[in-house]
Amino acid sequence: MKILVTGAAGFLGSHLCDRLLAEGHEVTGIDNFLTGHARNLETALQDPAFSFVEHDVMAPFDGLHDQIYHLASPASPPLYQLDPIRTAKINFLGTLNALELARRTGARMLLASTSETYGDPEIHPQPETYNGNVNHTGPRACYDEGKRIAETLTFDFNRHHGVDVRVVRIFNTYGPRMNAEDGRVISSFISQALCGQDITVFGTGMQTRSFCYYDDLVDGLCRMMNTKETLGPVNLGNPEEITVLELARTIIDMTASLSGIASAALPQDDPKQRRPDITRARMLLGWEPTVPLRTGLARTIDHHVRLAGQNRQAAGHGA
Repeated sequence: MKILVTGAAGFLGSHLCDRLLAEGHEVTGIDNFLTGHARNLETALQDPAFSFVEHDVMAPFDGLHDQIYHLASPASPPLYQLDPIRTAKINFLGTLNALELARRTGARMLLASTSETYGDPEIHPQPETYNGNVNHTGPRACYDEGKRIAETLTFDFNRHHGVDVRVVRIFNTYGPRMNAEDGRVISSFISQALCGQDITVFGTGMQTRSFCYYDDLVDGLCRMMNTKETLGPVNLGNPEEITVLELARTIIDMTASLSGIASAALPQDDPKQRRPDITRARMLLGWEPTVPLRTGLARTIDHHVRLAGQNRQAAGHGA
């Protein structure tokens, strides 16, 4: 098939491109490098079936594709809060443009939504039927509400224009190619541990998260795109829960770091708990995560070590 991936230079987008190319598809990637990186596409660019277009999804785009995976959006809280108005525009206009393309060409479109649509949840774990507890005027609302309106647009295009759509809500995902400086918890903790810095834990560290390795997540995206069982939304994530403090201690142990743990004030609207109910994914997609946390962390730590070595080598050549 001919497949379009928006946000192709991002952490998840680039891995998705690699998976689709390995399956024999012809893939076009779109990204403007707002938060993505060209190095993430090094593998894809070696494949003649891959083409890349540098483009901002806030402007309309064209092309004949069978499927559109719409992943374009900043995803880490520090980055999406840097320019909250732009974040909201990316999620509204970018999704609108992707849907308009799907409507014009008859493509199926998958929206990569987020667990952030649940806000700071009062129901645990979170099923897709839960409408969330979102502070729509807070500093995180640019992303939370941006994804919520993106879901609204997606289902309205299905109801009013007959566009073939799929919607997934992605919970915390990690692995190689995560930006070490994007402020997300696993990449931040690994970076601090490898540098021997104290690991910054917000609040008491008793807030919980659930972490899914990218390989499992990409498999879930592909299964969702190709299912006829549901339009969604469907949660994709790992239902195994861990406290942030336990995660910090695990990473210190796995890196043999001398780092301590430093406390910092809890950011506004930071969720106290986050864990997906993946009953729907299991039943409709036959999907659930298979990579244990420590296995995925080991692979991610190795990637950070290699990347740090490459950066030091590049700096040495530059000198």
